[in-house]
Amino acid sequence: MNFDKLDALKQRLDGFRPLSPETVRNLHDDLVVRWTYNSNAIEGNTLTLKETKVALEGITIGGKTMREHFEAINHREAILFVEDLVGKNEPLSEWQINSLHQLLLKNIDDRNAGRYRTQNVMISGAEHRPTDWLNVPQEMEAFVRQCAIDRQRLHPVEYAARVHADFVKIHPFVDGNGRTARLLNNLELMKAGFPPAVLPVEERLRYYEALDRAHCNGDYEPFVTLMAEALEKAFEPYWYVLGVGKKW
Repeated sequence: MNFDKLDALKQRLDGFRPLSPETVRNLHDDLVVRWTYNSNAIEGNTLTLKETKVALEGITIGGKTMREHFEAINHREAILFVEDLVGKNEPLSEWQINSLHQLLLKNIDDRNAGRYRTQNVMISGAEHRPTDWLNVPQEMEAFVRQCAIDRQRLHPVEYAARVHADFVKIHPFVDGNGRTARLLNNLELMKAGFPPAVLPVEERLRYYEALDRAHCNGDYEPFVTLMAEALEKAFEPYWYVLGVGKKW
């Protein structure tokens, strides 16, 4: 797959760096709301985009569960943790993954937060069956080792997508695997200097189908293509705020 266009977009954005603090803050506030809304909505959270914004401001939405509020609040905290990890630029580790998951499930399922599952699970509607729970620890060790290899040999966009897909294939936690995977995807993109990609909830069916194809057939191309498209759109808020338009 050719990533020249994405590399060119990154190079163009790099030409505007460093961005002003006001621009960074404006982009960040918008990103946190959109990323949180879409990632949670993919998993069934019913908060709208505007309700997510209000929930992140500390206001309780009538008719919505406490779990949905915590999912929004926790996801923002997980994003902040991802940004901290980007600054350290350390290799991906099980500690990072478990810490992210623990943040996501805080006050929702503290017993399982940051802990690998001790039961088998099924992914609703998917052909793929995740690994047996007894093999999760060793598969996660192998996953992290493979990530270190893939980071050196693959384009950052393909690498991030494979981290995402391969993590979901193992499904190491009882709950929160999808949200964790999308955070890991963007962690690796941001380490490479790309903006985080927000996968829109409207692409949920295509997303699930592409993941199942990667898991069952070993064909990653549809999934990498989907994530590359999401990444291309991630540059658009920068062009808008910078007032330079999408074309150059």
